Amino acid sequence: MNSSVSPVSGPPAQSSAAQDPRKKRFLYKLSGVIAGGMFIDGFILGGIGLVMPALTSDLSLSATWQGLIGASALIGIFFGGPLGGYFADKIGRKPMFIVDLSIFLVGSAAQFLVADGMQLFIVRLLMGMAIGADYAIGWPLLVEFSPARLRGKLMAFQEVAWYVGYLGSYALGYVMSTTIHVDWRIILGMSTIPSLIVFLLRLGTPESPRWLISKGRTEEALAIAQEFMEEDDVRDLQNEKPVRPDFRKLFSPQYFKSTFFVCMYWVTNVTPYFAIGTFAPIVLENLGLEDGLTGAFVLNGVVVAGSVAAMFLIERLGRRKLSIPPMWIAAVALVAIGLFSHVSPAIILVSFMVFSFFNAISTALTGVYPGEVFPTEIRGAGVGFATAFSRIGAAAGTFILPLSVEGLGVGVTMLIAAGICVLGAVISQYLAPETTGVSLSAASAPLDKTLAKVN
Repeated sequence: MNSSVSPVSGPPAQSSAAQDPRKKRFLYKLSGVIAGGMFIDGFILGGIGLVMPALTSDLSLSATWQGLIGASALIGIFFGGPLGGYFADKIGRKPMFIVDLSIFLVGSAAQFLVADGMQLFIVRLLMGMAIGADYAIGWPLLVEFSPARLRGKLMAFQEVAWYVGYLGSYALGYVMSTTIHVDWRIILGMSTIPSLIVFLLRLGTPESPRWLISKGRTEEALAIAQEFMEEDDVRDLQNEKPVRPDFRKLFSPQYFKSTFFVCMYWVTNVTPYFAIGTFAPIVLENLGLEDGLTGAFVLNGVVVAGSVAAMFLIERLGRRKLSIPPMWIAAVALVAIGLFSHVSPAIILVSFMVFSFFNAISTALTGVYPGEVFPTEIRGAGVGFATAFSRIGAAAGTFILPLSVEGLGVGVTMLIAAGICVLGAVISQYLAPETTGVSLSAASAPLDKTLAKVN
């Protein structure tokens, strides 16, 4: 079998997806079923913050166990990301695409039956592993099918789906807990329904042509590419070569900067968000808002608005303009909360809304950069490792926040979160590449080459 891709003749096809309804439908369906996994991810992680007061009372949880259960899924993501990425690079995106949804489904149903804190911790730990795997499988698959002109928008849409899932779990849980007063197990177990739907929709998804070429299966790859991909991207397959996946390549001189950048960018975006978001009702009540639950619901709505804005702006403004300035604005908002939390609840809520909106914009790039900056043979591993690294900070923030609020106070805690945002902004200023509109082969070149174009 051929180990290289033959050039594909014909005129440029910049708008071929629009001209071919079948390819367009496939691309949107693929984006939708991957977004379905992201929706479930957000749904699973969002519900725990809302029911935390109820399950704490029911299970008599200490502050330590509150932190462990709040961080359990994040800890699972730490292990699931690298494992999912390893297997996605080794045995394929397609089989792993179904396996991780199966774990979602089983774990979601198991939440109906948990009887103590340890059981809940274990179940959500396993679900977190599936979430981490889903990032490392779904994102590379979508990136490898997407045309350059839509790649950023489609990847940013995944973050929209995540936030909608997070908000959806809050909205559903809010109604179920305040109006009909259902048990917290039912609220958490509701993720079974979307998990089953997405599982069925994912059946029949084709394998990535880029992954197939990396395994030397060129003819099979070309057949799939001609059926589902735009001609420009079929041509770009010429740049793919059969290469054996090697996790160590993430830390080679070629790709170390890429690995460092996506890890630090991701961790500095999600650490403040998860810490604040998971315990938003408690934080807001400590700051003087009488109804912290309603305030947290409003903040999640603002987050969705920010992620939607990022999706529509990313191909117009570019990656860097949506990654760096929003991080500075988010930092200023948290400083305002830390210094002026005693002034009025209105200032607190407005500052939290500003943080939530701009943090969502910059966080949308965490769904774009990791899939773009690594080559095919280590794309799954790169996304998986970055996912795991980001969850070190997210899990630590979620675990430490209630202890920090109790020991240092909300004001100091918010200033620490602001410092994390500043760190991310500085790193991004120097290392964030501009990959808007370029082919995937060019975007996944070593970071020194893409940065040279920026500078």
